[in-house]
Amino acid sequence: MKRIIVIVMLMLFSGGISAQAWNGKGDQKVQLGMNLWGYGTGITATYDYGITNLISLGAGLNFYFDGYRNNDIGNNVFAFGRVNFHLKEALQLPDQWDIYPGVNLGVLGRDFGLGVHLGARYFFTQNWGAFAEVGNNGSLGVSYNF
Repeated sequence: MKRIIVIVMLMLFSGGISAQAWNGKGDQKVQLGMNLWGYGTGITATYDYGITNLISLGAGLNFYFDGYRNNDIGNNVFAFGRVNFHLKEALQLPDQWDIYPGVNLGVLGRDFGLGVHLGARYFFTQNWGAFAEVGNNGSLGVSYNF
């Protein structure tokens, strides 16, 4: 077990890894994680596509373990579109980091849902990283880079 931990640590923190968290236009990311607060606790999945060096458009789906209102199953799903503004170049961040404020707009049951977030991604390898988003909803999870 100790060998596995050492190997994973070397892979994650090796200086030779050339991970890049944001590539600009044409960049594609999929994220899967846990919602920790907001409309409820649950699972989140998002997809983002870079349309410029600064902006990505995407979509997402949150499934909450408990009903948003009256435990009605129809109120457990938030389907939304999103736009993010990537600050990697403006903040002169290392290639592994991406910081992005964004807005979500969608439907939660029969209600209209609007949310804002500040997100951060860190990539350990060329394809795999971790993310955190805080705002109206909070989530943590893994990111995959295409």
